[in-house]
Amino acid sequence: MFYYISGKVAVIEPGMAVIDASGVGYAINTSYTSARSVKTGEQATFYTYLHVREGIFELYGFVRREELSCFKQLIAISGVGPKAALAILSAVTPEKLALCVISGDEKALTAAPGIGKKLAQRILLEMKDKMSKDQLEAASGSSGIVMPELTVPGGAMEDALAALAVLGYPRAVAVNALQGVDTSGLATDEIVRAALKRLF
Repeated sequence: MFYYISGKVAVIEPGMAVIDASGVGYAINTSYTSARSVKTGEQATFYTYLHVREGIFELYGFVRREELSCFKQLIAISGVGPKAALAILSAVTPEKLALCVISGDEKALTAAPGIGKKLAQRILLEMKDKMSKDQLEAASGSSGIVMPELTVPGGAMEDALAALAVLGYPRAVAVNALQGVDTSGLATDEIVRAALKRLF
């Protein structure tokens, strides 16, 4: 229904921001990460998701599209509701979540309130499984599109490519972004951040 809402930040509270867009105040449930990145009285844009359940409409939004993408992937997992997804995204950035999926780091997720070991394991398993299926479909060539390959080999670059897939970017887009990154001395998360900067 809403792709994004842009306007002046009227109120910031833990887990919520109110955006005044043309005189209408939209209460947006958000992560602490997004809430900390905006200031009252300044312009901001939140990429949004409308959650509907039993006649209740709740608006969720994030300053970064990658965070919204992760949120959607998280709530698609059995046992993970919007509040749990917000807790996770308040504890880890989208880049960190992507790297957790790749490395199987459940401890980072259990740092979020209400996220136990079993749920963390299920999240990592299902997100990695979805990522693998998407990559297999892209590699199958069923679309008729020839995907570019990385000209810079190496584990960090492959992990960065996988992380971008977790964040919702198609392989072709991710590869093109990574090709222009100077990877000298960069860790995987730094490579991912550099690639994301090239996408905008």
